[in-house]
Amino acid sequence: MIDLAAIQAARARLQGQVHKTPFTHSRTLSDILGAEIWLKFENLQFTASFKERGALNRMLALTPQERSKGVIAVSAGNHAQGVAYHAQCMGVPAVIVMPRFTPTVKVANTRRFGAEVVLHGDTFDDAQAHGYELVRERGLIMIHPYDDEAVIAGQGTLALEMLEDQPDLDAMVIAIGGGGLISGIATAAKAIKPGIEIVGVQTERFPSMYAAVKGASMASGHYTIAEGIAVKSPGVITQEIVRRAVDRIELVSESDIEHAIVVLLEIEKTVVEGAGAAGLAALLRDQAEGGQRFRGKRVALVLTGGNIDPLMLGELIERGMVRAGRLARIRVDLRDLPGALAHATKLIADAQANITEVHHQRAFTALPVRNVEVDFVLQTRGPEHIQEVIDILNAAGFAASNHDH
Repeated sequence: MIDLAAIQAARARLQGQVHKTPFTHSRTLSDILGAEIWLKFENLQFTASFKERGALNRMLALTPQERSKGVIAVSAGNHAQGVAYHAQCMGVPAVIVMPRFTPTVKVANTRRFGAEVVLHGDTFDDAQAHGYELVRERGLIMIHPYDDEAVIAGQGTLALEMLEDQPDLDAMVIAIGGGGLISGIATAAKAIKPGIEIVGVQTERFPSMYAAVKGASMASGHYTIAEGIAVKSPGVITQEIVRRAVDRIELVSESDIEHAIVVLLEIEKTVVEGAGAAGLAALLRDQAEGGQRFRGKRVALVLTGGNIDPLMLGELIERGMVRAGRLARIRVDLRDLPGALAHATKLIADAQANITEVHHQRAFTALPVRNVEVDFVLQTRGPEHIQEVIDILNAAGFAASNHDH
């Protein structure tokens, strides 16, 4: 039975071995969202994720005989790193099974902690099936990422910290994969403050807990930027807790999550992975749709992890600049004559836009011969500036249009 006492006992065991991460008020996000937004920076844990809490709490319960056998975990990355790191600290052999498409940074970090990494399957569920095969073959002890009472209790210590720092919270918005984090948080938070609202967030591509609670049949996708919550089957233990203690579950899109990652980077100067931005994605989506569910409330968001692939982060920044109108692609039709391109570039420069790329197209176009399409990729100040550049080019006799999509 997972209750407040179990979570408080977990906190005592974890004392000094995992960080009590900052829980701070975001003035800018609060102004944007019309709510009082508090951020729990679990991306600042040593392995950059909250998963250390549950992993260590479970591993501290191992008997000497179990420690000698070694442990195994199945994870898309963060639970893997938590298990591998603390296994290394405890001198326990560890095997980690990860889906084949786990971000490289998570695989490398897990190996760095001395664990044996096995890449298998395309999804968490595929990797999990292989993990249990290895349990049978090698006699290893499974450290489940979410469907384990000790793991859930460890994750629940987050709620104790948040409510100690800010007792007046009205709501907590928590990402859901298998449900371990929200189960622990909901159990502790509802015991301390029964009226608090617990809202779960899943990606539309992996709505397993949402579907289970609604009694609906919803297919899962093959990929999400929030791979940390890409779980096709919710836990048995966690599903029961979510039904009882979570008020509702919201679904967010891939673009919602992308936007939230960039917002956190720009405003809070903090790097989060897809799952870590899911909570903010739900708030931003609600606002964009004209919702009032969070307006005026004191809302806690857990930035669950920061292990994002640097190459993916670079792509997200560029895409975010496009959405904000600070990076644009303008298509201009030119006469294919000496000086035409120079004239166009001078007009763009005079408009104070910076050209970063130029692409010519002569063959694959419907324009008459001796004409050329030129795509300019520009750094701009915003949508109004983009339109200003287009208007200047059109006024000079060039056919210019925005082609940023």
